[in-house]
Amino acid sequence: MLRFQKSEIPDLPFQKAVKKPIPMRCIQIQEPFQVETLEGLMQGKAGDWLMVGIHGEMYPIDREIFEKTYRLLEE
Repeated sequence: MLRFQKSEIPDLPFQKAVKKPIPMRCIQIQEPFQVETLEGLMQGKAGDWLMVGIHGEMYPIDREIFEKTYRLLEE
């Protein structure tokens, strides 16, 4: 069985890929919140985003992570 350590990238012939641009439903919540996710109950802080995935699953995203990885679309 292969085992990969979190801080050691293996010397393998990696390819490059880009994540598909999948539009997501999202809303920034301005108070602490809880949401039932596929992994169980998760907490969101004031200012975090509530996301709705492509299969209707919901989950919180930290505000700073959202700002680094998402761009709001014009409607």
